[in-house]
Amino acid sequence: MQSAPSPVKKLALSRGVPVEQPQSLRSPGVEMRLNAVGADLMVVAAYGLILPGPILRSARHGAINIHASLLPRWRGAAPIQRALLAGDAETGVSIMQMDEGLDTGPVFASRPIALGPNDDFGSVHDKLADIGASLLLEVLAAVQKGSARSTPQPLTGATYAAKIEKHETWLRWEKSAVELERAVRAFRPAPGALARLEGQRMKIWRVRVENGTGDAGTIIDGKTLRVACGSGVLGIEELQPAGGRRMAASDFLRGHRVESGMRFE
Repeated sequence: MQSAPSPVKKLALSRGVPVEQPQSLRSPGVEMRLNAVGADLMVVAAYGLILPGPILRSARHGAINIHASLLPRWRGAAPIQRALLAGDAETGVSIMQMDEGLDTGPVFASRPIALGPNDDFGSVHDKLADIGASLLLEVLAAVQKGSARSTPQPLTGATYAAKIEKHETWLRWEKSAVELERAVRAFRPAPGALARLEGQRMKIWRVRVENGTGDAGTIIDGKTLRVACGSGVLGIEELQPAGGRRMAASDFLRGHRVESGMRFE
């Protein structure tokens, strides 16, 4: 529970590269230090602060951003989770020239990937990180040669990937089993999908969609932990009780009394 340097910072320090971690980019001192660097290009990846105009213009070729979606779909903070929650068939990486809007700049290159039925936030993140790194190098080489060309984003098809809020991670059983299964994958491995069984809080890590009916949130088969949803049934395969370890649902059932008719909140 202590702050730790990121892998980027560790590598930079090991190579003797100066590291700045300003609380705000609107300080005149930050702008002066960046201008003094005299950079040709700035690369931005997974950065939580908005870059004001003077910062974007501090490098000769401006700033290039690696964004984990096929722009203009899913501009914003949580593009991978939003794509999974929406049930998108594909997502990808976009390398774009940054402007003062929110992920609205022209795109140099993009590369799509299909989203499979077992993909979760972790697996998609890792795939896009690898693809984004290689695609970035291609764009940087083109910028260096003077052959890089960017294309304005389409005026239609833009969607906003808002930051995931805590309340969204609670499974709402009135939704369909398909939607809830997407949520479990979207929040795996972090922050985890939350539920409460008869007052006991837990995280739901792995589920399957099944046919069936019943009152939303009600366990219709206590022997296999099948839960009725707004439509369809969710079979829970892996969970984690509060303060406990991740375990198969069968292991949980051996140590806890669970009966048909009990309810998830």
